[in-house]
Amino acid sequence: MNEQNTERREVEIDLQRIFKAVLHRLWLLLLVAVFCAVAAFFYTKSTVVPMYQSSALFYVNNSVFGQSVSISYADLTASKGLVGSYIVILKSRPTLEEIADYADSPRSSAELRGMLSASSVDDTEIFRVTVTSQDPQEAADLANAAAVILPKRISSVIDGTSAKVIETAVPAGSPSNNDSYTTNVLLAFMLGFVFVAAIIAIREIFDTTIRTAEDIKQVCDLPILSEVPDIGSSGKENRYYYDRAYAPQKQQEKPHGAEKGKIVHGVIGDDTPFVVSEAYKLLRTKVEFSFADGKNSHVIGVSSALSGEGKSVSSINLAYALAQMDKRVLLVECDLRRPSISMKLGLNRIPGLTNLLSQKITAKEIVQVCEQKNGNPIHVVTAGRIPPNPIELLGSAKMSEILDSFKESYDYIILDLPPVLEVSDALVTAKFVDGMLLVVRENYCDRTGLSATIRQFQFVGAHLLGVLVNCTIDDLRRYPKSYDGHYGRHKYAGAYASRSRAYRRSYRKYSQPQEVEMAEAEAEKEQGKK
Repeated sequence: MNEQNTERREVEIDLQRIFKAVLHRLWLLLLVAVFCAVAAFFYTKSTVVPMYQSSALFYVNNSVFGQSVSISYADLTASKGLVGSYIVILKSRPTLEEIADYADSPRSSAELRGMLSASSVDDTEIFRVTVTSQDPQEAADLANAAAVILPKRISSVIDGTSAKVIETAVPAGSPSNNDSYTTNVLLAFMLGFVFVAAIIAIREIFDTTIRTAEDIKQVCDLPILSEVPDIGSSGKENRYYYDRAYAPQKQQEKPHGAEKGKIVHGVIGDDTPFVVSEAYKLLRTKVEFSFADGKNSHVIGVSSALSGEGKSVSSINLAYALAQMDKRVLLVECDLRRPSISMKLGLNRIPGLTNLLSQKITAKEIVQVCEQKNGNPIHVVTAGRIPPNPIELLGSAKMSEILDSFKESYDYIILDLPPVLEVSDALVTAKFVDGMLLVVRENYCDRTGLSATIRQFQFVGAHLLGVLVNCTIDDLRRYPKSYDGHYGRHKYAGAYASRSRAYRRSYRKYSQPQEVEMAEAEAEKEQGKK
């Protein structure tokens, strides 16, 4: 039943989200619409030939019933009925030939028939004869010729009736088809606007990227524990903040310029913006209230759907926030394929967890201390030597024994686990944790990936605590400037990342054995120097 609800949420069409997407790209809609309007104007100007119209007005006189002074309703009705007959007479070949001869025009009767039009004026006994031509003088001459010839033809064809001229034609001062410019420009503007809006709406419907916390609520019923704003700078430096693969070469050689045991950029501290610090404190509070079992020690797993969502940084910051409350906290680096915590904290990766699992060494030999200015220090167990069988090590009975031994000394044990959609390491480790925290990065992960991650954790019986939304954009406006004014403004760096790009990058990180071998060789080299 839960799976059916999840699938139904995945295909929901959020009209509000579509409207916001269209509104967000309003500048693009207007730009394309104006471009189409300008193009339509020049196209109309180059293709539409100016045409001029001149008209003559006639009054239909019906004297068959009109011998009396008064004009009856029957007379008016008969006069209106004669208008159609007069139009037929006007467009007959003999009448058109006489009009052409009178106006001294080289036009044939077929050409004149296409240039002439006649109609009743407001459903009265008055009708108008209009001539359309590229030459305004020719149009006036032909209309006046019709004013002379038509009454004679009518009198000779229909006895007792005639057509009197009310108004003769004059040359037109401006083209009659000027309205085509306005019509074409407005139509092109509307079509351009609607076309781009439709593309944006269709793209938004098929794009399942998680943009806001509301998108997460459509996928699952898990609580949103906290939302961490994106306060890094744009470009590769910010992406390195969440993803080791983007680190410049000089930063890979030296772990972010960090000294051993010191918190570096990306981890909360004295220079952390107020909104980020408060977000992790809120996470800490909700995590503490999530455990009501009375145990003295809890194991918390931190994972994500894809790599690059900031799970390692979130693990460090959660550990730091808990340590600020005088809690004894142990951070264990369980991402044995792509470890990054040791680099972020400037700690030795070897020896570490894999050495403890596969060799006869004690836990005291691998636990490193990361001092903090406020609160208790964080104890860290790094990954150690990168093994060929990480999933077997993490799911072994030895791993359970190690965690049980750590519970005697720590209030919280935080496990930094690999992403679920890349490898199964987090799933086999889920049986050892008391609660699992999911990190979801806005504009990076999609609803399908998050839904698949939740289903896999539910399948193995993991207790999901909730979701930490990372790299949010709107949360920077949540707090008044007076609370964090001394930090200054922070440039948003949440660039939209396509789902395919995120999946490809995650796949490369966990499917290239040569990079693992290089990392292992580098670690051995560092250990040899020491």
